[in-house]
Amino acid sequence: MASGGGYGDPNQKIDYVFKVVLIGDSAVGKSQILARFARNEFSLDSKATIGVEFQSRTLVIEHKSVKAQIWDTAGQERYRAVTSAYYRGAVGAMLVYDISKRQTFDHIPRWLEELRGHADKNIVIILIGNKSDLENQRAVSTEDAKEFAQKEGLFFLETSALEATNVEAAFLTVLNEIFNIVNKKNLVAAENQGNDNPATLAGKKIVVPGPAQDIPAKNNMCCRS
Repeated sequence: MASGGGYGDPNQKIDYVFKVVLIGDSAVGKSQILARFARNEFSLDSKATIGVEFQSRTLVIEHKSVKAQIWDTAGQERYRAVTSAYYRGAVGAMLVYDISKRQTFDHIPRWLEELRGHADKNIVIILIGNKSDLENQRAVSTEDAKEFAQKEGLFFLETSALEATNVEAAFLTVLNEIFNIVNKKNLVAAENQGNDNPATLAGKKIVVPGPAQDIPAKNNMCCRS
């Protein structure tokens, strides 16, 4: 398991760098989710993201130092030209909709198609229903989202960046899953190389192999809300 851990010690040795992308319609709260995770902040007057930005946070997972590099992009169509560069090297993705705006959920299949068209096929994906604090304005049922996530082999959580609900859990779900896959790859690589020095993935961006999409069905992450 990951321990939350600090918001970055510049002198810390980094074992892994994991690039995670945030995608979804404009105004679903992607930048707020990032601010909550990276800096534990929330701004009521958040401006629309222009182009692409990223922030990092370093965590410890099973005694290894993992730098999570979280990329945030504008949801507006006019910025879609950045697509291939944005997805390049990503090993995790957070697919975000707003539980109070049905249209943002209806667009999720299109975002997922784009993601799968540009990213590594084994990328770890979590579906996030943000703004769970707007329960009285809910337009997307938890059941609908859960059913979609299970059908597509995605993790699923509902979050509130405003109230800091499940934001940490969502990131840790993705980062732990990537870490487990990478660890398995390292074990296999070490076994294949016998007594030779195993090729280390330390400090490099990880392109994750293996059946990442098959794993969520075996645990109950998609059944939390």
